[in-house]
Amino acid sequence: MDYLPQLLTLSGIVLLACASPGPDFVAVTSQALGGRRSGVLTGLGITCAVAMWASLAVFGFGLLVQQFFWLYEGIRLAGAAYLVYLGVRMLMAALREGGGGALAQDIAQAPRLGAAQAWRRGFLVGITNPKTATFFATLFVTLLPVGAPAWVYAAVVAVVVCVTGTWLCLLAAFFSVGAVCRAYARIRRPADALMGAALIGLGARLAASR
Repeated sequence: MDYLPQLLTLSGIVLLACASPGPDFVAVTSQALGGRRSGVLTGLGITCAVAMWASLAVFGFGLLVQQFFWLYEGIRLAGAAYLVYLGVRMLMAALREGGGGALAQDIAQAPRLGAAQAWRRGFLVGITNPKTATFFATLFVTLLPVGAPAWVYAAVVAVVVCVTGTWLCLLAAFFSVGAVCRAYARIRRPADALMGAALIGLGARLAASR
């Protein structure tokens, strides 16, 4: 119980980080607008990636990512390229001429994605963001005292997974509500174009950041 304040503080910080707009938000909402299942699976894929980064941060890998320039740069550029790839596909589909048949392969058509595809898309978005590793490494070093017992580190990872997974699944559930989907259907092409542009912008920002 001595570590309860640290765990509660960690929960709040992780929740605020999840709620801030970014690649995770765009990836989940863009899939959820086409179907709750795809949105939730994308969110679970991101959660698995976050769990991996948090676990590695516990063992100090996050600090290694900060210290080894080439490793950080490699992950960062791969993540930027993947976000731009997703954004370009969504933007091109939104600008494409034709009706529903021409949009059949649109990236925003979440039900067209299999379960493994939706999960993999979320996982790739999450795992190719090196800022997640450095965020957890810095956070853990700041919040957790030196020499904390092993169960505390396990609890930290569990808290990160629970908060992230719950938030992303709730996000997917909200954006798959009928009223939200109907509103989206009326503005689908400009909305998809906006989401595609947002992904490209996030990718460009990640590529330009240091």
